[in-house]
Amino acid sequence: MMAKTLLLAMAGVLGAGTCAAQSKTLTGYLIDKACSADTLKKGEAAAKAHDVGCALMDDCQASGYGVLTADNKYITLDAAGNKQAVAALRAAKKKTDLRVTVMGEVAGSSMKVKSLKLD
Repeated sequence: MMAKTLLLAMAGVLGAGTCAAQSKTLTGYLIDKACSADTLKKGEAAAKAHDVGCALMDDCQASGYGVLTADNKYITLDAAGNKQAVAALRAAKKKTDLRVTVMGEVAGSSMKVKSLKLD
């Protein structure tokens, strides 16, 4: 009985590890959630053309931000990442081609952001 309990406990620990967030560095385009679905459909050209003015509009800013990756996935940022995104967009020297590098922990399609930098 003790051996079965130990095996079940080990299986639980190993299984939990597969669902845990992983530290990653993502690169791609910084896109607000409000524009993300349309941008995903249209592809990289649309992501490259997405501009700071749109990204900082009230509705777009309120929707939050994410990274559109090279493999056409959209990873949403947490509240801290959204704050960093707004600050980066306000300080941006470029108006389009908002390539970004984000470091943090990814779990599924969301990211707990440690750092964000427009390239």
